[in-house]
Amino acid sequence: MRLGVYVGSFNPVHKGHKAIVDFLLEKKYVDKILMIPTENYWGKQNLIDTKYRLDMLKFYENEKIIVTAKYGDFKYTNEILTSLKNDFDDELYLIIGADNLVKFHEWKSVDKILENKVVVLGRDDIDMESLIQKFEGKENFVLIKDFPLISTSSTLVRKKIATKDCEDIESLIDTRIYKYICENNLYSLLEKGE
Repeated sequence: MRLGVYVGSFNPVHKGHKAIVDFLLEKKYVDKILMIPTENYWGKQNLIDTKYRLDMLKFYENEKIIVTAKYGDFKYTNEILTSLKNDFDDELYLIIGADNLVKFHEWKSVDKILENKVVVLGRDDIDMESLIQKFEGKENFVLIKDFPLISTSSTLVRKKIATKDCEDIESLIDTRIYKYICENNLYSLLEKGE
Protein backbone atom coordinates (compact mmCIF):
# COMPACT_ATOMS: atom_id res chain seq x y z
CA MET A 1 0.00 0.00 0.00
CA ARG A 2 1.15 3.58 -0.69
CA LEU A 3 0.96 5.63 2.49
CA GLY A 4 1.08 9.41 2.14
CA VAL A 5 2.84 11.21 4.99
CA TYR A 6 1.61 14.78 5.46
CA VAL A 7 3.49 16.58 8.23
CA GLY A 8 2.74 20.14 9.26
CA SER A 9 1.76 22.51 12.01
CA PHE A 10 -1.89 22.58 10.79
CA ASN A 11 -2.36 25.72 12.86
CA PRO A 12 -5.25 25.48 12.07
CA VAL A 13 -6.01 22.89 9.40
CA HIS A 14 -7.83 24.63 6.55
CA LYS A 15 -9.62 23.74 3.32
CA GLY A 16 -6.35 23.99 1.38
CA HIS A 17 -4.87 21.16 3.45
CA LYS A 18 -8.00 19.09 2.89
CA ALA A 19 -7.93 19.82 -0.85
CA ILE A 20 -4.39 18.42 -1.04
CA VAL A 21 -5.44 15.24 0.76
CA ASP A 22 -8.57 14.80 -1.37
CA PHE A 23 -6.64 15.40 -4.61
CA LEU A 24 -3.93 12.85 -3.81
CA LEU A 25 -6.48 10.22 -2.80
CA GLU A 26 -8.86 10.85 -5.72
CA LYS A 27 -6.03 10.80 -8.28
CA LYS A 28 -4.68 7.63 -6.63
CA TYR A 29 -1.19 8.95 -5.97
CA VAL A 30 -1.55 7.29 -2.55
CA ASP A 31 -3.99 4.84 -0.96
CA LYS A 32 -4.11 6.41 2.50
CA ILE A 33 -2.71 9.55 4.11
CA LEU A 34 -1.27 9.95 7.57
CA MET A 35 -1.63 13.54 8.88
CA ILE A 36 0.88 14.42 11.60
CA PRO A 37 0.78 17.73 13.52
CA THR A 38 4.27 18.66 14.71
CA GLU A 39 5.52 20.15 17.93
CA ASN A 40 7.04 23.63 17.86
CA TYR A 41 10.72 23.01 17.16
CA TRP A 42 11.43 26.05 15.06
CA GLY A 43 10.01 28.80 17.27
CA LYS A 44 6.85 29.40 15.26
CA GLN A 45 4.78 32.22 16.67
CA ASN A 46 1.24 31.54 17.88
CA LEU A 47 1.43 27.74 17.56
CA ILE A 48 -1.34 26.39 19.77
CA ASP A 49 -1.06 23.17 21.75
CA THR A 50 -0.89 19.96 19.72
CA LYS A 51 -4.05 18.67 21.45
CA TYR A 52 -6.18 21.35 19.78
CA ARG A 53 -4.57 20.91 16.37
CA LEU A 54 -5.03 17.14 16.63
CA ASP A 55 -8.70 17.58 17.59
CA MET A 56 -9.28 19.79 14.55
CA LEU A 57 -7.60 17.28 12.21
CA LYS A 58 -9.78 14.51 13.64
CA PHE A 59 -12.83 16.08 11.96
CA TYR A 60 -11.36 14.79 8.68
CA GLU A 61 -10.38 11.31 9.87
CA ASN A 62 -11.86 8.34 8.02
CA GLU A 63 -10.71 5.00 6.61
CA LYS A 64 -8.30 6.75 4.22
CA ILE A 65 -7.22 9.71 6.35
CA ILE A 66 -5.39 8.75 9.54
CA VAL A 67 -4.59 11.42 12.11
CA THR A 68 -1.93 10.90 14.77
CA ALA A 69 0.39 12.92 16.98
CA LYS A 70 2.55 9.85 17.65
CA TYR A 71 5.32 10.99 15.30
CA GLY A 72 5.01 14.73 15.89
CA ASP A 73 7.65 14.79 18.61
CA PHE A 74 10.44 13.98 16.15
CA LYS A 75 12.38 17.09 15.25
CA TYR A 76 13.32 16.08 11.70
CA THR A 77 11.37 14.59 8.81
CA ASN A 78 13.90 11.80 8.29
CA GLU A 79 13.29 10.69 11.90
CA ILE A 80 9.52 10.57 11.31
CA LEU A 81 10.00 8.45 8.17
CA THR A 82 12.43 6.09 9.92
CA SER A 83 9.97 5.55 12.75
CA LEU A 84 7.10 5.01 10.30
CA LYS A 85 9.15 2.36 8.49
CA ASN A 86 9.39 0.48 11.78
CA ASP A 87 5.62 0.67 12.30
CA PHE A 88 4.29 0.18 8.75
CA ASP A 89 5.12 -2.15 5.87
CA ASP A 90 3.78 0.38 3.38
CA GLU A 91 5.64 2.36 0.74
CA LEU A 92 5.97 5.88 2.17
CA TYR A 93 5.18 9.03 0.16
CA LEU A 94 6.22 12.24 1.89
CA ILE A 95 3.97 15.13 0.80
CA ILE A 96 5.51 18.59 0.37
CA GLY A 97 4.85 21.76 -1.58
CA ALA A 98 7.21 23.00 -4.27
CA ASP A 99 8.14 25.91 -1.99
CA ASN A 100 9.78 23.34 0.32
CA LEU A 101 11.75 21.98 -2.62
CA VAL A 102 13.68 25.25 -2.89
CA LYS A 103 15.52 24.54 0.38
CA PHE A 104 15.11 20.77 0.41
CA HIS A 105 18.88 20.29 0.07
CA GLU A 106 19.23 21.89 3.53
CA TRP A 107 16.96 19.35 5.22
CA LYS A 108 18.64 16.96 7.61
CA SER A 109 19.57 13.58 6.05
CA VAL A 110 18.03 14.23 2.64
CA ASP A 111 19.54 10.97 1.39
CA LYS A 112 17.51 9.07 4.02
CA ILE A 113 14.34 10.96 3.08
CA LEU A 114 14.89 10.07 -0.58
CA GLU A 115 14.87 6.37 0.23
CA ASN A 116 11.11 7.02 0.13
CA LYS A 117 8.93 8.69 -2.46
CA VAL A 118 8.48 12.47 -2.17
CA VAL A 119 5.30 13.91 -3.66
CA VAL A 120 5.81 17.56 -4.62
CA LEU A 121 2.79 19.75 -5.32
CA GLY A 122 3.65 22.48 -7.81
CA ARG A 123 3.01 26.11 -6.96
CA ASP A 124 4.08 29.66 -7.73
CA ASP A 125 5.80 28.84 -11.02
CA ILE A 126 8.62 27.00 -9.21
CA ASP A 127 10.71 24.98 -11.67
CA MET A 128 10.55 21.64 -9.90
CA GLU A 129 12.46 19.71 -12.59
CA SER A 130 15.56 21.85 -12.31
CA LEU A 131 15.47 21.79 -8.50
CA ILE A 132 15.46 18.00 -8.26
CA GLN A 133 18.40 17.53 -10.66
CA LYS A 134 20.95 18.03 -7.87
CA PHE A 135 19.67 15.09 -5.81
CA GLU A 136 20.79 11.50 -5.88
CA GLY A 137 17.55 9.56 -5.75
CA LYS A 138 15.78 12.16 -7.89
CA GLU A 139 13.75 9.32 -9.42
CA ASN A 140 11.89 9.12 -6.10
CA PHE A 141 10.31 12.54 -6.59
CA VAL A 142 6.71 12.51 -7.83
CA LEU A 143 6.06 15.94 -9.35
CA ILE A 144 2.45 17.08 -9.55
CA LYS A 145 1.82 19.98 -11.89
CA ASP A 146 -1.97 19.86 -12.20
CA PHE A 147 -2.91 20.59 -8.60
CA PRO A 148 -5.14 23.70 -8.55
CA LEU A 149 -3.65 26.69 -6.72
CA ILE A 150 -5.20 27.30 -3.32
CA SER A 151 -5.25 30.84 -2.02
CA THR A 152 -5.53 30.30 1.71
CA SER A 153 -3.16 29.77 4.59
CA SER A 154 -3.27 29.12 8.31
CA THR A 155 -1.77 32.58 8.83
CA LEU A 156 -4.72 34.17 7.00
CA VAL A 157 -7.23 32.15 9.05
CA ARG A 158 -5.55 33.15 12.33
CA LYS A 159 -5.51 36.82 11.34
CA LYS A 160 -9.19 36.77 10.43
CA ILE A 161 -10.11 35.17 13.77
CA ALA A 162 -7.84 37.47 15.78
CA THR A 163 -9.28 40.58 14.13
CA LYS A 164 -12.84 39.21 14.19
CA ASP A 165 -12.99 39.48 10.39
CA CYS A 166 -14.93 36.23 10.12
CA GLU A 167 -17.59 37.05 7.53
CA ASP A 168 -16.21 34.59 4.94
CA ILE A 169 -14.18 32.39 7.32
CA GLU A 170 -16.11 29.26 6.37
CA SER A 171 -14.81 29.54 2.82
CA LEU A 172 -11.35 28.94 4.34
CA ILE A 173 -12.02 26.39 7.08
CA ASP A 174 -14.60 23.71 7.75
CA THR A 175 -17.66 24.88 9.72
CA ARG A 176 -17.01 22.25 12.41
CA ILE A 177 -13.44 23.46 12.82
CA TYR A 178 -14.52 27.09 13.05
CA LYS A 179 -17.05 26.14 15.73
CA TYR A 180 -14.33 24.23 17.61
CA ILE A 181 -11.99 27.24 17.44
CA CYS A 182 -14.72 29.52 18.81
CA GLU A 183 -15.73 27.10 21.57
CA ASN A 184 -12.13 26.80 22.74
CA ASN A 185 -11.29 30.49 22.25
CA LEU A 186 -8.33 29.64 20.01
CA TYR A 187 -6.33 32.36 18.23
CA SER A 188 -8.53 35.14 19.63
CA LEU A 189 -5.74 36.45 21.86
CA LEU A 190 -3.36 37.15 19.00
CA GLU A 191 -2.43 40.75 18.52
CA LYS A 192 -4.27 42.51 15.73
CA GLY A 193 -2.48 42.10 12.42
CA GLU A 194 -0.05 39.49 13.74
